[in-house]
Amino acid sequence: MTSREHLARALWTLIEPLHALNYFSPEARQAFADVGLSRFWDGYFAGRAAPLGAVTAAPVVAMFSGFSPFLVGRALPAVWAVTTPEAALEARLVGAEGALRRILTPAGVDDAHVARAADTLTEVASRIDSAGTIARPLAAANAAQPVPDDPYRRLWSATSTLREHRGDGHVLALATRDIAGLSTIVLRAAVDLDAQTMKGARGWTDDDWAAEQERLTARGLLQPGGRISGWGRAALNRAEDDTNRLAVRPWEHLSEEAIADIARLLLPLSRACAVTYPQPNPIGMPLPWDADADPEALGVPAAPA
Repeated sequence: MTSREHLARALWTLIEPLHALNYFSPEARQAFADVGLSRFWDGYFAGRAAPLGAVTAAPVVAMFSGFSPFLVGRALPAVWAVTTPEAALEARLVGAEGALRRILTPAGVDDAHVARAADTLTEVASRIDSAGTIARPLAAANAAQPVPDDPYRRLWSATSTLREHRGDGHVLALATRDIAGLSTIVLRAAVDLDAQTMKGARGWTDDDWAAEQERLTARGLLQPGGRISGWGRAALNRAEDDTNRLAVRPWEHLSEEAIADIARLLLPLSRACAVTYPQPNPIGMPLPWDADADPEALGVPAAPA
């Protein structure tokens, strides 16, 4: 029998492709540009942080984990002189709706299917109550947003709450082992991500990277030369285990059959979105889980490999 923790991870592979559209699609870029945020990182940080209000850089560096203070500080708080959190919240819904409609309609996913998926995930996300958001600021802020009437917007909003709930738990798991922030990126680059890509995508300099490699080597998490050590791989794997455990709460009321039904409902949507991302990709998103072909989710990697 597949553990509930691993099923939570398998469901993440279906949710992440839907959520991440709003950071990389042309519709999202245009929606943010329309409210004055034409630079990619301005739109990214304003859009993702907007549920928190007009937040400054330091809390976002802490909550998002992995981005350099310099990169975040270029966008925040300056973006709030150009637009408002309310406008950024609307822009991300406009972008999400546009991207989902463009991708899903040609894939044969009709409005009724989207509405069923939206209603299902909205109900799951509603299980993230105040107790479930303790130490999870992004999940709490997203869960507090009004539920949109439009099914495409409603779908994306639910995926955002669920994704940020898991993401907050992931940061907690990493911080517990003192491998959050740049440490995570450097360790992952020794396993499955490209170092040069991640430096650019997270705003770190060569000097930052070298200093972190030295620190992780001194801790025994990296070998000389930057290769992952057994201790380093174990730290990452344990953090993934904890992330999965901390992500169970919204799904714990569901039977395995109900979880499989949700997976089948989401698969055509997630597949249609997933093909718009490269594999591998800089956000570490694996392929969506197919519950019919792989009912035990054995093909879903338990940790980066």
